Amino acid sequence: MAEGPALARGSTAPVPRPGGRDLWLRVASSVVLAPLAVLAAYLGGAWFIGFWLIAAAGILWEWMGLVAAARALSGPARAGWIMLGACYAGAMLAAPLVIRADARLGFVAMIFLFAVVWATDVAAYFAGRLVGGPKLWPAISPKKTWSGAVGGSAAGTAAGLAVAVVGGIEPIAPLLAVGFLLSVIAQFGDLFESSLKRRFGVKDASHVIPGHGGVMDRLDGLLAAALAAALIGLARGGLDGAATGFLLW
Repeated sequence: MAEGPALARGSTAPVPRPGGRDLWLRVASSVVLAPLAVLAAYLGGAWFIGFWLIAAAGILWEWMGLVAAARALSGPARAGWIMLGACYAGAMLAAPLVIRADARLGFVAMIFLFAVVWATDVAAYFAGRLVGGPKLWPAISPKKTWSGAVGGSAAGTAAGLAVAVVGGIEPIAPLLAVGFLLSVIAQFGDLFESSLKRRFGVKDASHVIPGHGGVMDRLDGLLAAALAAALIGLARGGLDGAATGFLLW
């Protein structure tokens, strides 16, 4: 879930409203990237690996850029941040691969994951700006609201349920909890990246994706949700049945 403009400490920049240039850039970028992600998931194999390898490389490049720009870091601290970045980027590669490797439900699981995270992202964006209200965690992300978080979780849960129904996944009831959990985790993933950017004093991880900033800005929520889904799936279904493990209860 991408962060809105202005993250510098003490910033009083106005909150953008739906319909502005930022929104249309986000839409245009999503129209290009979302079908590519779905196509890669459908094709699987080398195409899928290549897609997420590029994503992970982009995340690592942006993370290293943040660390390199922070000249005040000592040697041990810099090494620690580099190691954390390598783990973060590695999770973006490993989690989708583990889920998609399930021959039975790998593709459906990826679509479920996409639906939950993307619906959460879109609904949180609009609900937060149209409804407003109390801030979710102003010290970390001053523009996010509780209304956005609730709206995002509701939409993410509903989107996951819709995928389960269309995909013939039963029983349905446990997937309400799974969808809700992944939606909440996706939002925490967004908050983590917001705190990271605030820690390094930057607005966006980079500017490679119009309207979203960087690869990290676009994939923060998906990374967190995919990692959670993969861990649940591995615990319940093993290495060859991770998607089955988190979809079938």
